[in-house]
Amino acid sequence: MSDIPFGDRLGAVFAAYGRLCVGIDPHAGLLEAWGEPDSATGVREFGLRVVDAAAGRVGIVKPQVAFFERHGAAGYAALERVLAEARAAGLLVIADVKRGDIGSSVAAYGEAWLTPGSSLEADAMTISAYQGLGSIEPVRAQAEDAGKGLFVLAATSNPEAAAIQRAVLQQSSRAGATVGGAIVDGVDGWNRNVADASTRAFGSMGVVIGATVDLAAAGIDVDGDRSGPGLPILAPGFGHQGAEPAEFPRIFGSLAGGVIVSESRSILAAGPDGIADAIARRADLVGATGA
Repeated sequence: MSDIPFGDRLGAVFAAYGRLCVGIDPHAGLLEAWGEPDSATGVREFGLRVVDAAAGRVGIVKPQVAFFERHGAAGYAALERVLAEARAAGLLVIADVKRGDIGSSVAAYGEAWLTPGSSLEADAMTISAYQGLGSIEPVRAQAEDAGKGLFVLAATSNPEAAAIQRAVLQQSSRAGATVGGAIVDGVDGWNRNVADASTRAFGSMGVVIGATVDLAAAGIDVDGDRSGPGLPILAPGFGHQGAEPAEFPRIFGSLAGGVIVSESRSILAAGPDGIADAIARRADLVGATGA
């Protein structure tokens, strides 16, 4: 259990290293380009090289669990090693697991990824709440108790998600609220309602919002009151998907203070010999635009 809430640790990372988050996505094409086998050994070596290149240059990494999971038990053993090495290197680790369920099932996911001492321990995890925010309350409580973080899917950039995420709720305290907008409001409310909210620069509960999403169309308010703890936003879509770091203040408006600029392929494509320089260059750019 950490004595320092995740939101406070995130703020310290922003101050020390800036906003860049490096994805660890060992998909088959990248493994081949890196000269690694498409195996558990390959994803382990890939992940460890990314961790080594990221340490001291950025403060956040995000392993995409699916690329390890496809190799079964050996892939999970590789992931455990990568997670442990990343945290030992002082990196803030967001496990991109996108789990979601109800009751004891969702609580078990939280135990796997957020329990101190677990072999899969991360500092935060991504999670789905499309069975209602109340369905992930057990994980929110686990995260708060352990000093961990959550990033709840709110508005992703894949086109097929728009019909659900932009759907207007029939029962909402805000007229015309969309599903995605209600998730943002609800998670922001969680952060504002913790006992020491007035002393926190950032909440420990965040959301996932794609940097290429039309936020107005998604019903997400970027001009509202942000007087409470900053809302952490894990924002994929920079680099390979088209968004540039310099654009994030314009894209996210009043939400920009909590944005984590997440890049994967645009950095990983530099290969094992070029990744350290690629991380350093992008970290400098993100730091300059996000100051």
